[in-house]
Amino acid sequence: MSSTTNADLIITGARVHTMGVADSGTKAPAEAIAIQNGRIAAVGAKDEIVATFQTSRTEMHDLAGRTVTPGLIDAHLHPIQGVELTQGIDLAGVITLAGLRERLGAEARRLRETAGERWLRGWNLDYSAFEGQPLTASLIDECLAGVPTLLFFFDFHTAVANTAALQRAGITGARNFTDSAEIVVDHAGRPTGELREESAYAPITSIMPLPSPEETADAARAIFRRMRRSGLTGGTIMDGNSGTLDLLETIDRSGSGLPVRIASAVDLKPIYSAEQRLEILAQRDRRGARWRGGMIKLYADGVVETGSAWLYEPDSDGIETEGFWENQDEFVAVLELCTAAGFQVATHAIGDRAVGETITAYEAVGLGAQGQPRHRIEHLETLDPRDIARLAAHGIAASMQMPHMQWRLEDQSDEWSRKLGPLRTSRAWNAGSVLRAGAPLSLGSDWPIATLDAREGLAWAVLRRRAGDAEGFVYEPGERLTNLEALHGYTRGAALAQGDHDLGVIRQGAIADLAVWEEDPAEVTGDDLAQLPVHSTYLDGERLLTSDID
Repeated sequence: MSSTTNADLIITGARVHTMGVADSGTKAPAEAIAIQNGRIAAVGAKDEIVATFQTSRTEMHDLAGRTVTPGLIDAHLHPIQGVELTQGIDLAGVITLAGLRERLGAEARRLRETAGERWLRGWNLDYSAFEGQPLTASLIDECLAGVPTLLFFFDFHTAVANTAALQRAGITGARNFTDSAEIVVDHAGRPTGELREESAYAPITSIMPLPSPEETADAARAIFRRMRRSGLTGGTIMDGNSGTLDLLETIDRSGSGLPVRIASAVDLKPIYSAEQRLEILAQRDRRGARWRGGMIKLYADGVVETGSAWLYEPDSDGIETEGFWENQDEFVAVLELCTAAGFQVATHAIGDRAVGETITAYEAVGLGAQGQPRHRIEHLETLDPRDIARLAAHGIAASMQMPHMQWRLEDQSDEWSRKLGPLRTSRAWNAGSVLRAGAPLSLGSDWPIATLDAREGLAWAVLRRRAGDAEGFVYEPGERLTNLEALHGYTRGAALAQGDHDLGVIRQGAIADLAVWEEDPAEVTGDDLAQLPVHSTYLDGERLLTSDID
């Protein structure tokens, strides 16, 4: 260390988990951190750091025995799309048809008493609320009394509309889509109300009132700021378009800038024309102080619950053997186009065959453009062991969301488990197997599908049951992660998955994004981890106390 070096800030008095290769978690790897111009200048013994870097202008933060980790990164979330999708009532916890009708009836009565035209919107609905019956408008029409209604299930891949909403949108029968979307119809060709995938429910969302751009920006800014309550300093947006990048740019240029660091993917779907695809590819190099593009989101399949996942063998209903694209060759061609244009690609793949076919497509076109981060795969809810080995062999990051296990039931009567059967459910969210095979692992929430609180995501990875329920059923206990493995998935693992080598680690030259914990997250129980207080976070070396977050 040079004796002439100075620091803007020196952090002392904390245990430090660098999340570097040598960080075993058994002892403090460092005593102090020097920060200069938003980056880490040095990590080491307190006396040496202070002697080398402190000047009369250096700010000193004594953390009084707390623990510092790199700032957490949510590897998969939808904070901007979520502003639009989470309008209306949160239906979390509604698991019976009677309960659903009661909630909808009360909201419909409230809306009818409100001046002006109103739509009833709901989100976070559990498939179990329909009690195994088809997802039809007829089951909810009466309680709604003509108020047009659109309800999203928790995964946002499926919606159910009442008859009034279908009529408003001019949905009178089946339509042909270039992806796996479907307007479900009855034997007479009439729409039932079930709408699978965005292309199917877009005719309704396109005529519904949406927040203004200013309202969306304000709501997104609040979501980004709230992320820091649980130690998050960044995330990867897994949806979007040029408007998403516009909004990020607007927020980043206003006031104090983005409250977190964002990498944003842009959706590219089969429905898009050649001209639209070229417009998307032209967005590659857009970036700002705390955000960037450069990533494309593709889809290999849908979701298990409504029969649109892609499996090697049919599900229990004899379906789910087809991919998202009508022609897989077109998927490969689009992938090749994105790779040649210098994009990293993240592919949604839930079913085992969707994962396998995506790996095969990556093999065919290359794992990423020269100098770009390797392509990655999102969700991987059930995996064939042979494909785990292929992930490891190619270094393809598995981006998993452990809180999605919350919708499973011990007796496997939930739709996800029923459709997949015992063998494939035994391979559910098998993060432990992925790590043991040597494949990269990143972790995230998929918010608003699961909670934005990263601590709950950490707890699900460690416990594989609900935190706070010591007697709760543990799903695939052999797949549990250690605290440090889970932390790595939310720090270094998430950073490398998006191609950022100077994030998710505490070392000289790394960006000074940090999380400060009241206790050591590597040593507390998984139950305590779910609500372990975060004292503060640092972004570019600038501190935000959790107590100051609205």
